[in-house]
Amino acid sequence: MTIEVKQGAQTATNADFISVAAGRRSVRVYDSEWTISKEELQDILKTAIMAPSSSNLQPWRFLVLQNAELKRKLLPIAYNQQQVVEASAVIAVFADPLAYEKAETIYGSAVEAGYMQESVKADFVKRTVQTYGSLGEDRLKSIALVDGGLVSMQLMLAAKAKGYDTVPMGGYDADKFKEAFDVPQRWAPVMLIALGKAAKEGHPTTRLPLEEVAFWNSIEA
Repeated sequence: MTIEVKQGAQTATNADFISVAAGRRSVRVYDSEWTISKEELQDILKTAIMAPSSSNLQPWRFLVLQNAELKRKLLPIAYNQQQVVEASAVIAVFADPLAYEKAETIYGSAVEAGYMQESVKADFVKRTVQTYGSLGEDRLKSIALVDGGLVSMQLMLAAKAKGYDTVPMGGYDADKFKEAFDVPQRWAPVMLIALGKAAKEGHPTTRLPLEEVAFWNSIEA
């Protein structure tokens, strides 16, 4: 049985999603001649930011690098991993721990869309600012990083659905990246994502058996 999931004018099947998720590979060799338009990257990002986030505060921030000179600038910062210059784009994902400062804008847009009443919005804004404003720096960063991981995975699946390949990269000097590209100090680095057309397919990998990682009702050693 195939389950259909409808959203707006688009219809996706359960089989479509499974094939995208199963077909995603971490690709490290890209066709350096392949270019992706800004419009296509925007489409991928628009799908990515539909990811969930704590209180819908959407703390993710992106720096998209397509310019060849900027990618070469990134190369030594990324420990000379060639995919950063060969891929069509490198997307740096960050998380803003102070995203709650945009609560008025975020919930205000929900009112404009007809999803929330003005009185409810005012209460949401007040409680959100009070709650998050009372949290410590480490807790705020932890929450934002979880959301950064969610949006990153959705970005990679969105790219695969459009026929592109990706690799998530944690191997880079985040402090040097922020300095080199004038990233706001308060933004917490999540990862780099190289994105483009594979020149060499990512190799298949195995996973631990589900029984070793999933437990029902109690955790057994």
